Amino acid sequence: MRRATGCVVGLLLGVIGVAGAAAGADDATPAGTEIARATEPAGDIPYDPAGRRDPFRRPGAGTVQSGEPRTPLQRYEIGQLKLVAVIYETPEPRAVVEDDQGLGYIVKVGTPIGPNGGQVRAIERGRVRITEDSVDYYGERRVTEVTMELRSAERGKE
Repeated sequence: MRRATGCVVGLLLGVIGVAGAAAGADDATPAGTEIARATEPAGDIPYDPAGRRDPFRRPGAGTVQSGEPRTPLQRYEIGQLKLVAVIYETPEPRAVVEDDQGLGYIVKVGTPIGPNGGQVRAIERGRVRITEDSVDYYGERRVTEVTMELRSAERGKE
């Protein structure tokens, strides 16, 4: 029993000696060296959001004003619509686009389409060209051109 008690006491003294040596090592700093201390700024710096995009809003949000009435075509993304018919050899060409529920909409040049301020720019043989305003990750506005093409039964087999 005395041996076990002696070992425990010796072990405790060894641990205390190592801890004391480690504490003494922190106090010893080389000459000419300063310890960096954190300081608080004198006053709060006000945040000015002018010219910066809101990081919590998705790009493209707010392109359509809230009070502006939206047509059914402006509620669908352009990718959700498909071109099913084109009448192009007339003074005013027209096309028919269909939503995912099978409802058809007649469009002509100038028709607003899509939630991002898209507009039909040209109706050609087998395709409709749409320009759409988009906002990239950095908040810059860009005009992108989207082409909807007519899918025929022959193209689907290939």
